Amino acid sequence: RLLNIREAVLERERELLHLRRARFDFDTTLETFSHPRYELIATGQVHDGDAAVREYFRASRKSFPDQRNELISLRHADDAVIVELWLLGTHQGRLGALEPTGRTFRTRMMAFFIFDDAGIVCERVYFNPGDILRQISV
Repeated sequence: RLLNIREAVLERERELLHLRRARFDFDTTLETFSHPRYELIATGQVHDGDAAVREYFRASRKSFPDQRNELISLRHADDAVIVELWLLGTHQGRLGALEPTGRTFRTRMMAFFIFDDAGIVCERVYFNPGDILRQISV
């Protein structure tokens, strides 16, 4: 039963990612968290709390407004769901010092959705940022 609940929460999150991309509906997405927190392991960035996660959403969608994902696999752990996915997008906004190039990227990622009894408490993401930069740079 718990596995089905977690999968339903993640399916809602995935649906909202697509809505968020189209409408930037961060409020509804944040409702899937009991405590909003994103950890980007490759860069060492941690976005903890409502305001920080909202800013992460805003900034990442500004650089890649069509950001989306394709599910590869989904696995369960005692307190988490582990998702392997393709992340895709088009570089249409400034990313740090890099001006928009209009180039697309596709990179394989893994995300751990950590749960407590109330919902998601952390999304911990593993990826290779160099792979993305290589694909979007000219």
